Amino acid sequence: MALGLQTETKSAGDILPIIKYSAQSGDNPEVTGTNEITEFRSSEWAERAFCSKCGSNLWFRFLPTGNRSFSAGLFDAAATHGIEKEIFVDERADWCRIEGDHPRRTGEEVIAEARTAGFSFD
Repeated sequence: MALGLQTETKSAGDILPIIKYSAQSGDNPEVTGTNEITEFRSSEWAERAFCSKCGSNLWFRFLPTGNRSFSAGLFDAAATHGIEKEIFVDERADWCRIEGDHPRRTGEEVIAEARTAGFSFD
């Protein structure tokens, strides 16, 4: 796959990932290879991107802000970054348990925080 992501990675979970995503954050990510990316509008407020050739998840985009949460597995250094927060913990699969002492938020808490910040999901 010819997808290239270039960003100054800061830490995992720094941007609003929504829906069970691991994320790397950074400033001004540059995405190349867009001819091999399929974007899918998964709701009125969200979009997901996949590799057009193999179907791998690439990112989640929160449309009200335009923020993209890139799948952490796209980055070689992902394992060296700590977890800042875990969201939608009430909706995770039984086999998906992230160890560590970090903040955890339920889906209801995440949506409430977004509404408090002025976002609408109606």
